[in-house]
Amino acid sequence: SLSYLLGIPFSPAFFVINIPFYTFAVLRMGWNFTLATFAAVTLLSGITGGLEHWLFNGFAVAPWIGATLGGGLAGLGLAILFENRSSLGGANILALYLEQKYNWNPGYTNCVFDSIVVLSGVYAAGLLRGLYSVLAVIVISSVIGYCKSRSAKRAQVLSTATEL
Repeated sequence: SLSYLLGIPFSPAFFVINIPFYTFAVLRMGWNFTLATFAAVTLLSGITGGLEHWLFNGFAVAPWIGATLGGGLAGLGLAILFENRSSLGGANILALYLEQKYNWNPGYTNCVFDSIVVLSGVYAAGLLRGLYSVLAVIVISSVIGYCKSRSAKRAQVLSTATEL
């Protein structure tokens, strides 16, 4: 939403907005997590900046398809990052911290944070884009939640097997 409000490209806005979250990450999650997150944010910023201009220039799909498929892929990517003690900064850091501290599902926590961001940007982006973004947030959060529950079940099975 900052990108729409200020009229700046997503990549630099995403990179800059994550800078304050690194301090929190270092203090609460440790250096390994923070460095992995910094690398993921930097990589995503660079890739999306390049793809915007070279690959997707003029490419379009129906917004509901983009929200659904994009949300699914983003959710899967985030679940993989979460499993490997990394994130894409911002609310992801807070979601993982709350999981670690209170055992909250990061998919649901992410959904709340992302919904607040999307709703705050509806004014700048428009109602229809806002609704497609809400759809993407729901898909992303559902995929993260599903992967997290499967991972927890797998860990429980492995723990039980090693006890035998």
